[in-house]
Amino acid sequence: MYKLVINPENKKGHINPEIQGHFSEHLGRCIYEGIYVGEDSPIPNENGMRKDVVEALKEINIPVLRWPGGCFADEYHWKDGIGPKENRKKMINTHWGGVVEDNSFGTHEFMELCRQLGCKTYINGNVGSGTVQEMSEWVEYMTFDGVSPMAALREQNGHKEPWKVDYFGVGNENWGCGGNMTPEFYGNMYRRYQTYVRNYHPDAPIQKICCGANVDDYNWTDKVMSTCFAAPAFLHGFMEGLSLHYYTHPEGWEIKGSSTDFDEKVWYKTLSKTMYIEELIEHHAAIMDKYDKEHKVGIIVDEWGTWYTCEPGTNPGFLYQQNTMRDALVAGINLNIFNKHCDRVKMANIAQMVNVLQSVLLTEGDKMIKTPTYHVFNMYKYHQDAELLDSFIQTEKIGLEEQYMVPNLNESVSLGKDGRIHITIANLSPDKSYEIEGTINDTEIGIVEGTILTNEMHAHNTFENPNEVCTKEFKEYKISNGKLVFTIPACSVLHLAVSTQ
Repeated sequence: MYKLVINPENKKGHINPEIQGHFSEHLGRCIYEGIYVGEDSPIPNENGMRKDVVEALKEINIPVLRWPGGCFADEYHWKDGIGPKENRKKMINTHWGGVVEDNSFGTHEFMELCRQLGCKTYINGNVGSGTVQEMSEWVEYMTFDGVSPMAALREQNGHKEPWKVDYFGVGNENWGCGGNMTPEFYGNMYRRYQTYVRNYHPDAPIQKICCGANVDDYNWTDKVMSTCFAAPAFLHGFMEGLSLHYYTHPEGWEIKGSSTDFDEKVWYKTLSKTMYIEELIEHHAAIMDKYDKEHKVGIIVDEWGTWYTCEPGTNPGFLYQQNTMRDALVAGINLNIFNKHCDRVKMANIAQMVNVLQSVLLTEGDKMIKTPTYHVFNMYKYHQDAELLDSFIQTEKIGLEEQYMVPNLNESVSLGKDGRIHITIANLSPDKSYEIEGTINDTEIGIVEGTILTNEMHAHNTFENPNEVCTKEFKEYKISNGKLVFTIPACSVLHLAVSTQ
């Protein structure tokens, strides 16, 4: 029997809702077909946004949405995506699939989508091929409430009132597709560009996100932070977040591997590589501590998830992949780790929301399915805006190869806004269940409600069988001598909500 110990009196930090954020890029069928079908589509929509997709995303309380990229952001010129749709410029999306981008989904459409979702906005600006003036005018266009050329242009295009921009990313992957810059060069570019991301609403300031590292490029973090924190003195509002990108490639960047055809060795390799995110967070945070001892700058993991070889017969530039129980475990592991590091991780955005990489939803024509990853987010939503509790779970190493051994169990625990203790546990074994004895110190356990997602490791939902993998009520527990005793099945993610007396 494995021990789980929870100390409710020891609150370790606040879990921002944004840790369960999402990402939508002009890539493949994420925006077009996945989210936006246009006002004249026979697919039910509200102002062009698919009703089924919006309703599904509202169910998981999507807290924040990042747009328009990704690599697309650093070649996106926002003025191409405003005004009458028939007059908007068409371009070839050279990054993703070589298809025509008609710019029918632009700033107004994104803000309308976020209005329907009730989520915060995260705009990624163009540093790689854009100008300071272009970025400055975009911020003015979106947020200025007064007399100015950009405010007048916004009103001319049908929106008199300004919008609220919660987060603004100053460039994306500027070490690569965003300009192949050195960290010192980008650091100085960031200092310059962010100056003109004006806060026109002092009571609702834009939080600025600096482009951080790719995986374990610790030199990038060090040099960017040192450049940005150099004299003149660092001021509050200069930088609220530093991004980090990490994808799980089970077979490496070049090969990647199939999303559905894998053996047990690849299963463990995938989960082991997923758990590497914890080391990355700890090492990057240690570097940030040298310059930001008060933790005013958060780590923003605004691209994470699995990246496999695209599905056979689909455009390789569209990055469309299926989503199995393996992805559910990846999601559970990542979200548990982000929770455990909520003192530094202030936002995370899974890549991507619909039809691209580790999606929570897949669409085909007028059909839509929820993936196993979707169901994990639906269970974990109770951690949003909660207080992380001190917790420990006893584990053992499992796996088939020494370099890819993983702990059999992975957890996080929080005190939710509903007053209940929320426990999420992932069982990383594809074939073994484990009995767990949970102790909540100095607490009398009351009503327990459980939800579980479990199936065979290759199981996934299809348009023919959309409910092969879905959550079920979990009642296989007992309270014995004041302890919560239960068995977590193999290949599963479990959520327990515990009321205390």
